Amino acid sequence: MRIVNHDYAGHPFQVQLSRALARRGHDVLHVYSASNQTPHGALARRDADPARFEVDGIALAEPFQKWNYLKRRGQELEYARLVAARIHAWRPDVVISGNTPTEAQRVIQGAAFERASGFVFWVQDVYSMAVHKILRRKIPLAGDLVGRAYMAIERGLLRRSDAVILITEDFRPLMERWGVEAGRVHVIPNWAPLGDMPLHPKANDWARAHSLEDAFCFLYSGTLGMKHNPDLLLQLALHFREDKRVRVVVASEGPGPDWLRAQRDEHGLDNLDIMGWQPFEAVPEMLAAADVLVAILEPDAGVFSVPSKVLTYLCAERALLLAVPPENLAARLVADIGAGRVVPPDATEAFVEAAAALMADDAARAAYGQNARRYAEAQFDIAGIADRFEEVLAAAGA
Repeated sequence: MRIVNHDYAGHPFQVQLSRALARRGHDVLHVYSASNQTPHGALARRDADPARFEVDGIALAEPFQKWNYLKRRGQELEYARLVAARIHAWRPDVVISGNTPTEAQRVIQGAAFERASGFVFWVQDVYSMAVHKILRRKIPLAGDLVGRAYMAIERGLLRRSDAVILITEDFRPLMERWGVEAGRVHVIPNWAPLGDMPLHPKANDWARAHSLEDAFCFLYSGTLGMKHNPDLLLQLALHFREDKRVRVVVASEGPGPDWLRAQRDEHGLDNLDIMGWQPFEAVPEMLAAADVLVAILEPDAGVFSVPSKVLTYLCAERALLLAVPPENLAARLVADIGAGRVVPPDATEAFVEAAAALMADDAARAAYGQNARRYAEAQFDIAGIADRFEEVLAAAGA
């Protein structure tokens, strides 16, 4: 088959899927936003990559204005038109598209149908519901109406798709309410590229470069935006400010880290380190430098936003500390496999207490880390995952 795998975010596991499909003899074009300001996976071609594998990073004419919503909407549509042109030129049998803003997804789906290509909607997050919640909070009446319009658009896209891939069964009741044909809905949980996440000792080159080899490190890596509460990380640093062993490290960019920098300076915190996103190749050593890996999600995210960083964390053989809604898949997973401690996102005191308990219990941290890695090794087999995607793509592209 000729397959376009469009991943707006440029996630590590999605490009791993493209490589795996290309190794099976498919012609695969992996498309992502080169202007999107998020951590990316291994998107550059490697010497060992199959000849049938191509990567195309779509760059906008101007820097992406993520926090200027009006400008952002125009840029997302500009990006979608560029992806659509690439689809027309490449002539795929099937297009799979995920992590994509609702209006941009509509343009991409339209291009696929114009080419008579199959279209698979990969539901990583119910994007329109997140937009609805944000707009309703910012501009209550008009925001509610606009948000409902976005949900109507997304509902139509899902119903017209040849196949829909959900990352969790939690999304299935919504598909039923929205009238998506059950026979076209498939559940394939997300994963992390285990082969790109080798284990490293805590005292590694990255840790030494950042003077972390002898520190007790709470590390947060990834997006810190509208679905997160950076105050939890601030409270963590404040709690441990007198303990010179402890460092709270944030590897992220955007308003959340900017706010943390201002708070760090105001409070005179020398145990709060804020750095930009790290190269993908550095991520295994960065995670290994941590003693506890931290993830945060806002209370209203519920089941419809599953932080992929948690799956990457599981590969690192480190204990996890989550402040996420208890009904969220990530919370249930970490609790079920015994990979760390989970508290509600609005329970600041419980979050800090859980952090202190993890720091005080070496044996518990080691057991949590071993459970996490054991789960990753059992579940993140790309061969089995690619089998399931091949079946869905073949049916959608027929």
